[in-house]
Amino acid sequence: MSVTEVTASGTRRAVTRSWVPEVPVALEFNGLAYAVMMATPRDLDDFAAGFALSEGLAASVRDITDIAVAEVDNGWVVRAALTGLGIDKLTERVRTRVAESSCGLCGIENLAAVARPLPLVASHGAIEPAAIFAALAAMEPQQPLARETGAAHAAAWVSAEGTIGCLREDVGRHNAMDKLIGAMARAARPLSHGFVLSTARCSYEIVEKAVRGRATTLVCMSLPTSMAVARAEAAGLSLWALAREDSVLLVNDASA
Repeated sequence: MSVTEVTASGTRRAVTRSWVPEVPVALEFNGLAYAVMMATPRDLDDFAAGFALSEGLAASVRDITDIAVAEVDNGWVVRAALTGLGIDKLTERVRTRVAESSCGLCGIENLAAVARPLPLVASHGAIEPAAIFAALAAMEPQQPLARETGAAHAAAWVSAEGTIGCLREDVGRHNAMDKLIGAMARAARPLSHGFVLSTARCSYEIVEKAVRGRATTLVCMSLPTSMAVARAEAAGLSLWALAREDSVLLVNDASA
């Protein structure tokens, strides 16, 4: 699309820009409408699987079957079947949920739900800072949507040596994390063997998704919130923040 760029000196010129796709994506589990998220319509099968895992609707990817993605008027619908313990939680959440959002506390029934204990992450070794710097240097070329639009978040799984093994993009930071969790789970590749690198603001939701996705180390490009730090400490998640090309902060070292 052609737009006008205006500089501080007052000059104007026509430039071409692309916009990051953002559409409503309805998630339906067992025939029940669970959530409508604003998301980028790619890797939606990974998104549905990762969302179910990070929301606690499924204990493992084996509990998620028959994922079907369909474009409809005004958006997309992703349908999946859940088995196991997630069925009861699905029914209860659908009954009590009054609002939907890709972030924040919308849909949580009460304040006590915010502080529910997280599962403890697996015992893990320390990540070398050199691996983080190597991944940061390699990340931008693997973000085509961000390069094209300048408005997409990314979440990546990185090996202990600093090699990016899987990356997903989305307009929503939580969605990118869910897509990564789903992609890795569906490929039977554990997030615990290495670390997760996210362009997102390091909020408590990103920490919780990382923990429920069974990551052991999370690296974010921003500083964490107080609740993010508290949740990481409680779950035993190693947390690095403010990752830059030449520096990074070790916020919580839970390595064995």
